[in-house]
Amino acid sequence: MSKIRGAIVVDTERCKGCGLCVVACPLRLISLAKKKVNHKGYPYAEQPDWEPCIGCTNCAVVCPDGCISVYRKKEE
Repeated sequence: MSKIRGAIVVDTERCKGCGLCVVACPLRLISLAKKKVNHKGYPYAEQPDWEPCIGCTNCAVVCPDGCISVYRKKEE
């Protein structure tokens, strides 16, 4: 049985740190950067541990600014 792995890419300069993606992630893999901000001064979303990501796309769907791209790969 194959397993789906996912990873997200966040456009950190467009992210305004609203946190909707953090709440939407069923595995709680996304967090807001604690000590880093973008050029506008917002802490941006990041996925420190991508390994357990299932590529569900919930985070990308709820992002009001379209800052998140989700990539999925099928592992045999």
